[in-house]
Amino acid sequence: MKDWPYPRIVAHRGGGALAPENTLAAIRLGQAMGYRAHEFDVKLSRDDVAILLHDETLERTTTGRGRAADMDWTALKALDAGSWHSQEFRGEPVASFEDAARLLLSNDTMAHIEIKPTPGLDALTGQRVGELTRQYWKGAKVPPLFSSFSFEALMAAKKTAPEIPRGWLVPEFTDADWSRLESLGAVSLHTNWRKFDEHNIPRLHERGYRVMLYTVNDVAAARSLLAAGVDGLFTDNLREFAEAFPELI
Repeated sequence: MKDWPYPRIVAHRGGGALAPENTLAAIRLGQAMGYRAHEFDVKLSRDDVAILLHDETLERTTTGRGRAADMDWTALKALDAGSWHSQEFRGEPVASFEDAARLLLSNDTMAHIEIKPTPGLDALTGQRVGELTRQYWKGAKVPPLFSSFSFEALMAAKKTAPEIPRGWLVPEFTDADWSRLESLGAVSLHTNWRKFDEHNIPRLHERGYRVMLYTVNDVAAARSLLAAGVDGLFTDNLREFAEAFPELI
């Protein structure tokens, strides 16, 4: 298998459950706790600015309404993306991909970038994220790792930035995914730990693929999965995992 420079425990959506997801505040919190790698979601605004946001719509994690893809960046960055989580983070803005990249690189921390296109914008989002990632991480010691549930988006990223490694992200791994892994030139499989058969770990390793599982919040479950040979876990439980696995974050 190819070299694997990423920590085995990754902070999910920046700061897990301790901060508003996909914000600079979340990344800063994870960094302060010692995490060396952060996962986050990237999609496009109406004017093609790459932003950090999980959902297609804004209601759950911001004071906005409707689709992020229907709003320009100027309007999006004025929204409050923190008060839904707690008063402590009231006024935290929507983060741009550029600012997140700058923050990560300035602290020598790594990125797991989930390309999260608004439906219908798959290829455009993959292309744009690929272009920006090449620009922001040019010369970096460790490149980001792309992942996506969108095969089209990942293929567009592959075409645009073939040197950035890719992971195929699926809700449940089946034999139908072998061809997708091959077509993508993927380095890893990312899937739901609750639906994953550990007997697939050696099968994937034998073909050169790493195994990343989401979202593992129970320390005992994490110990078992790591012992079985899983290469990495995404967690929302940053505090307990930092205490249990200080050498793996």
